[in-house]
Amino acid sequence: FCGDAYESDIYRAAVDAIARNAGKLKGTHVITIEQQRTDGDSRLNRILQVRPNPYMSAFDMIYKLVTHYYLFNNAFAYLQKDDRGYLLGIWPLRPQGMEFLSDPYGVLYCKFLFSGGQTVTLPFSEVFMVRRFFNSNDLLGDPNTAIIPTLDLAHTQSQGMEAAIKSSATIRGLLKFSQVLAPEKLKAEKEAFINDYLTITNAGGIAALDSKAEYTPLKNDGTYVIDEKQLTAIKQKVYEYLGISEKIVNSTYSEDEWAAFYESVIEPLALQFSLELTDKLFTAKEQAFGNSILFESNRLQFASNATKTNILKELIPLGLFTINQALEILNLPAVEDGDRRLQTLNVVDASKANQYQLEGGKTQ
Repeated sequence: FCGDAYESDIYRAAVDAIARNAGKLKGTHVITIEQQRTDGDSRLNRILQVRPNPYMSAFDMIYKLVTHYYLFNNAFAYLQKDDRGYLLGIWPLRPQGMEFLSDPYGVLYCKFLFSGGQTVTLPFSEVFMVRRFFNSNDLLGDPNTAIIPTLDLAHTQSQGMEAAIKSSATIRGLLKFSQVLAPEKLKAEKEAFINDYLTITNAGGIAALDSKAEYTPLKNDGTYVIDEKQLTAIKQKVYEYLGISEKIVNSTYSEDEWAAFYESVIEPLALQFSLELTDKLFTAKEQAFGNSILFESNRLQFASNATKTNILKELIPLGLFTINQALEILNLPAVEDGDRRLQTLNVVDASKANQYQLEGGKTQ
């Protein structure tokens, strides 16, 4: 086993399940003023939501960064900006090594070494970086050495299964001839015996031999069978290391299991991406004026139809959803004039509640 976690089918499938679901996150530039949130720069939103660079979709970029995050516990991307500091593109990086440098003024830089031997030095302010197992190093996440023994054991078990399959193809019997035959004749007689008696076409299961040959079957008890409990235990250790369950990997999760996965795995990733890009794309003054990057997804889209119906039934009368928002939850297309809210007359404005009671249910 080479020690690369991605070479393990168990680890790769688990990381793929996380990255595929994280790829559904939608990055948005928002401006929040007095608790009122509006979408910001449409050009920046297109980079975050559609095409971060000419060679990747937004899904591809998030998938790649999340995969690096779980394989190396560090994920890097170059934030390409113009002379005015506006974002032009996001380029995920896969360095073979990196080191931090600083100039005499204390400005931090990242020096990356790539597989072809090329090096590039970028200002830390232009490098997107998220970390996992952020413990012993001041700037980087710790490596995956804790799970390597388990992956090594999984590889050994795979080799055992391969050996078990090959062992079933060993010699099953000896065909002994009473006279000496030339090598070509001996091979031809063997092939004829196999074709006549050891194939599925021999429905009777009986072999008829004359005195020139004698067949002696060999019993093979050396077949090695993998313990299913051991396989399950190894998978469970890998899944626990990544914080997911097997049902997430094979897509048989229930609504509650999806909610737990989203809150414990996807949401922390969304928070890391949001905080990192907010800090790297906006100055402190711009952030003070409410500018931020927010990664989120419509969680209700993954709920059951019964849950969606109950939520809409309870919340639409309160005016919490527009018509188009309700249609989006139900995976239906928007309609014209659907951005208005409906509200039942049984709900009164809190600021007019006292007036409503004093005037016998009449309000202005």
